[in-house]
Formats: sequence, C-alpha cells, structure tokens
Amino acid sequence: MRHVDRPSPSTQHLVFNLYGDYLVRWGGAAPTAGLLEVLRVLGVGERAARSTLSRMKQRGWLVARRFGRRSAYAVTPRGRTLLEEGDRRIFGDREQAWDGRWHIITYSLPPSRRLTRHHLRTRLMWLGYGSLQPGVVISAFARAEEVAAVLGELKAGPDVHVFAGAHLPAEEAGRIVSRCWDLTAIDDRYAQFLNRYAPLARELRRRRTAIAPVEGFQWRFWATYDYSEFPRIDPFLPIDLLPRGWRGDTAYELLRELRETLRRPAETYLQETLGLDALPAQPQAPRRRRTAEPILPGEGARR
Repeated sequence: MRHVDRPSPSTQHLVFNLYGDYLVRWGGAAPTAGLLEVLRVLGVGERAARSTLSRMKQRGWLVARRFGRRSAYAVTPRGRTLLEEGDRRIFGDREQAWDGRWHIITYSLPPSRRLTRHHLRTRLMWLGYGSLQPGVVISAFARAEEVAAVLGELKAGPDVHVFAGAHLPAEEAGRIVSRCWDLTAIDDRYAQFLNRYAPLARELRRRRTAIAPVEGFQWRFWATYDYSEFPRIDPFLPIDLLPRGWRGDTAYELLRELRETLRRPAETYLQETLGLDALPAQPQAPRRRRTAEPILPGEGARR
C-alpha cells in the first residue's frame, strides 16, 4: 500500500467507520474472526482489537452474537442511529439554497447536568452549529429534524430555546463566521487531504492492471477515514459565506472519485474475508455545488 503518514488512529473510530461505511448495509453484523483480520490489515493487533470490541459492547454500540460455532459482533440500534447520522453528515446532499437567515439555539443546563451540556454542545457542533458565546450556538441552516432528535435523545428540550429566521447585514454575517469558525485552518486541512490523495488518484487513473482487493480496501478505507474528520470541523456553510478559492468541494470530489474507483475491489476483499455473500451496491454519493474549478496538487494552478 502507498505509504500515508497519519497520527495513530483510535481503534474504536476504525470500527465505527468500518461498520458505518460497509457493514450496516449488510445487516450490521460481522464474524469475529473476519473482523479481527480486517482490523489487522488496518494496523490493529488482535489484542487491541478484541479489547476495543469488548469496550464497544459494554458501551452499548455493539452486541455479541453466535451463528452456530461462529461468534459475531452486530451493531445495536443505538449504534446504527449514530452511524446513519454520521453517514448523512459525510455524504448527504448539501446543495441547499441559503435564504440569508441564521438559526440560533440557546441552552442553560443546571450544574448537575454538566455532562449532558457537553454532549449537547458536541452534537450541535457536529450538525454545523458554531459557538457564538457560552450557551449560544448559531447555524446558517436550521436542521430542525436533527436538532429535535438530539434534544429528545438527551432529554434536554426544557433547557433549550430555538430561534429561527434572523436576517443580518452582510458585514455582521462575516463577523459571525470569523468568530465561530476558523475557515483558513479548515481550508488548510482540505489542502492536506488533497496533497495526500491526489497522487493516488492520478496513479489509479494511469493504472492498467487490476487492483488487488486488499489494496483497494485499504486505500478506500483510509481516504474515507481521513475525510471523516471534516464534518466535525467544517460547518458546510453556504457558498455565499465561503472565502474565494475554498477547497472543500474539490476535496469531496476527490474522495468521491477514489471511492467509486475502489468500490469493487474493496467489497470483494470484505466479501472474501468476512465470508459474506456479495455486498449490496452502495448508493453513489451525490455531487455538490462547486465553488471553483477543481485544482488538484501537481496539476497546475488555474486561479
């Protein structure tokens, strides 16, 4: 596999990505032996893998099952809900026309619910809300259904107030964006992603030989895993609020190309390793609105 430098990933995050990207679409269960082998090719030793799977079971994300003599781990309904939410954030269609209105949420939870307050803030940030000041978050899009689901899950409704429809002058909108999000730093992370994976995309375009299933799985998995940080840091603002030359959409298009190119070998590897029948076809991720012509590292500047 092409060497890609990255910080040591959390084994739990690897498992979540594996289930969310592949196994949920196949019923959400995988035999333990095959699962350990898949994690091994991702660099996780058996001891660490077993320990992580056990912890995820204790925390209610996975449940152990037996199929004859084989043991397996299946995702729980709670885990499935989390994975489906993550899938929407990464691959959901964001080509939304913006009406210029901002949506504000205020919350004030008692000290006895400090942990709930932390979870609430984290989940709202995941949905694209930015912290305007303590207890106040703001978003360009309402995301009403997702917010209602979070409030219901955390039982935080009585302590939260949702305001919609604030129109602000353009200069004030700019101040809010700069206060809530460091778009320069986020754009730099997109540039790192492009520098890391654009050479792989060029190599795959030139390749004339078949891609080995295990290589295809590794490349596809790591590209998706590395991209999955962006829903945590990028609020996916409307184009009106983004700086010129924003590289977020270019990075997504690169991911989309890699995932489609490597889909068949990756699925073949999982089918063989996990002993599954052919995996169902995954829906192709939607295209998104473009802010500029794509520029991949090494392919020449056009701006």
